Amino acid sequence: MPGTNLTRVEARTRAELLHVDAYDITLDLSTAREGGTFRSTTVVRFTAATPGAASFIDLVAPSVAEIVLNGEPLPLDSFEDSRIALPGLRAENELRVVADCAYTNTGEGLHRFVDPVDGETYLYTQFEVPDARRVFANFEQPDLKAAYTFTVTAPKGWVVVSNSPTPEPAGDGDTQVWSFAPTDRMSSYITALIAGPYVGVFDAYENGEQHVPLGVYCRPSLREFLDADAIFEVTKQGFDYFQEKFDFPYPFPKYDQLFVPEFNAGAMENAGAVTLRDQYVFRSKVTDAAYESRAATILHELAHMWFGDLVTMEWWNDLWLNESFATFAEAVCQAEAPGSRWPNSWTTFANSMKTWAYRQDQLPSTHPIMAEINDLEDVQVNFDGITYAKGASVLKQLVAYVGQDAFFQGVQAYFKQHAWGNTRLSDLLGALEKSSGRDLKTWSKAWLETAGINVLHPEFTIALDGTIASFAVIQEAPALPAGAKGEAVLRPHRIAIGVYELEGEELVRTDRIELDVDGPRTEVPQLVGRHKPSVLLLNDDDLSYAKVRLDEGSLAVVTQHLGGFTDSLPRALCWASAWDMTRDGELAARDYLELALSGLPRESDIGVVQSVHRQVKLALDVYADPAWREEGLARWADAAEQQLRAAAPGSDHQLAWARALAVVARTDQQLALLAGLLDGSATLDGLAVDTELRWALLGRLAATGRADDKAIDAELDRDPTAAGQEHAASCRASRPTADAKAGAWASVVERDDLTNYVQEAVISGFVQADQRELLAPYTAQYFGAVKGIYEDRSHEISQQIIVGLYPSLQIEQATLDATDAWLASAEPAPALRRMVVEARAGVERALKAQLADQAAARRA
Repeated sequence: MPGTNLTRVEARTRAELLHVDAYDITLDLSTAREGGTFRSTTVVRFTAATPGAASFIDLVAPSVAEIVLNGEPLPLDSFEDSRIALPGLRAENELRVVADCAYTNTGEGLHRFVDPVDGETYLYTQFEVPDARRVFANFEQPDLKAAYTFTVTAPKGWVVVSNSPTPEPAGDGDTQVWSFAPTDRMSSYITALIAGPYVGVFDAYENGEQHVPLGVYCRPSLREFLDADAIFEVTKQGFDYFQEKFDFPYPFPKYDQLFVPEFNAGAMENAGAVTLRDQYVFRSKVTDAAYESRAATILHELAHMWFGDLVTMEWWNDLWLNESFATFAEAVCQAEAPGSRWPNSWTTFANSMKTWAYRQDQLPSTHPIMAEINDLEDVQVNFDGITYAKGASVLKQLVAYVGQDAFFQGVQAYFKQHAWGNTRLSDLLGALEKSSGRDLKTWSKAWLETAGINVLHPEFTIALDGTIASFAVIQEAPALPAGAKGEAVLRPHRIAIGVYELEGEELVRTDRIELDVDGPRTEVPQLVGRHKPSVLLLNDDDLSYAKVRLDEGSLAVVTQHLGGFTDSLPRALCWASAWDMTRDGELAARDYLELALSGLPRESDIGVVQSVHRQVKLALDVYADPAWREEGLARWADAAEQQLRAAAPGSDHQLAWARALAVVARTDQQLALLAGLLDGSATLDGLAVDTELRWALLGRLAATGRADDKAIDAELDRDPTAAGQEHAASCRASRPTADAKAGAWASVVERDDLTNYVQEAVISGFVQADQRELLAPYTAQYFGAVKGIYEDRSHEISQQIIVGLYPSLQIEQATLDATDAWLASAEPAPALRRMVVEARAGVERALKAQLADQAAARRA
């Protein structure tokens, strides 16, 4: 019994047999306001290479009413275990399936949401990886592309959006019918349907005779916050940049972007109908880093229209072809597009994406960028920091290796040759080899087909006159984590070495040396004979993907003058290196705190500031010596309050420090300040205590026992939105009482009626670093429940619980022992095992870091 899984072997066999021509899909959503199920009718026309052969089509539905293959009814029990058996196929076939499919509240399939503000129902689809089959019967694999024609019945007055332009609805009754034109050939997972009383703002992209209609949609309750002009501006910059670089016009008839509720990811690249989480419609003040992040997401999804939608991977082992490329494209577009507000996007990339990749690549689940994907369960847990961030980093390295012009010439040829088709890694590499004249097979083997991370550090000697007598870049390949597949390898790197001198309080780059590093030792004769500078920074400009270490003298200068770098990128690289050393137990948590306290006051990049805020809190919570932890947290809380009061009124830094204090406040005075800001008895010039900040303040007050149910209810009365309900659920779960924890646990683990967003909020409130003793009893309960949760809940819902409720704050050998005992006895499915093993690795790393912090205390 396959369940809802599909293996690569099954997919390959089916693709060799079938060619799918077209789907006609009729959906009756007239009952959407009541929920339950909806009628789905699919007519699919396809050919079979071997007449008489058997196959199957995918469907996840409560029931099937009709199955007709080539005019002959099939028994309804042909539908079993998410598949409909199709015997005796002809050369040309027509299949009709009528089913009652279910609305969901998990963010998978056809998600149904009721807005508490207006009581209206809003629908949207989310199909990646295998969830189109929750809405209509289909051959659910990326290489069986087809044309799709949707006909939708929905309540009168609704807006219905799909991949094709929205037609005028027909009918004058309580419901109307939208008959969409057929799409071009595409994979099932990028089809889409969004329906409900959404509101839209419209524009167009014009380029010569090219005219692409643009739409931006959201719920009416968010319309006052929708800054559509800013969204259109970024979108048009992306159109200009990508069409020039790809030399291929935007391939679809229109481009809509829909901000939808309770979305599990950042966004989804449905062809011409992109869905994005509606938290990107900012209803309170946010820092510029949030706008940059939203712009990156917009550009990421737009890049997918070519890389992923026009040309699609054959199977999910080449998922990186989609995600790595789109991640690289978003950053390079922000860095280079004329008029971009974020020309320093590579700073953000180094600070966030690279950090994510380095963390993922040091887990026992690390894997090659081109991962081995045996089935759908494999790919569902493979949307990770390697597929996105490491892959994008390696593409940046490849651009440095072959040159940007040659890189994009290869991409252009790739699009022209494979438009509307499916590809493998070899197709892209072949195009790039032809455009660059380089043999990329060795490069691919080293970078795309092996796992793990390299470490680069300088090794040099100083002559009697103070000049550099010898200098080399040493490359190491640390052993892969226990349990990881494969062997560590050394790789070729294209890097720059930055030479920095301290001039007053500023670190100024006086030279830059670009070179290839290959093997364990690479000599750098260009540095021999010159006086040692204040700082030597390997991988300056962040060309390669590698962990970098500073020599002792450079580290001492950076520790005192990190904020002195005149450019943001070297600062971000040093921050990232220090954080990585902290995670590796090479830099004590208390020393990372000192670095933050000295460097943050001069850090101008708000994205870096906010990232370091999160990292300092994490370091103190899990990497610090438990005997010193409270002292470190107190120092950090004092610094947050001081920086909040010193920040320029109304600045991004003021808001960032306010949020940092709202996470860590602990003294009576600090908590009184939070309470005063909340009730208005305290004010700070320029600080807007708006809706989201109010919830942040209340969340900390609730977690410290300073706010009760009455206070939470009062705040919910002020903000009776869906977001307000989620915040309130988090606040209630965060209260430091046994009853609050028991109630939160029961609502998530023992029941299954929470929506995906409310469940996420409850989990985030439940797990409080200051409440380890209250949480300790739940370790045993976790291991007693986790397998059943994985087997009984949907992927998104179970992953939230498995990852979110793992006892990651119980940093002790007993937690590792309990995990190992469960792994040995429970026989978990591979995807479940991976999630638990990754969580276990966090505890193991924290124990090592705590020992390093204890050692630092002894040395002091």
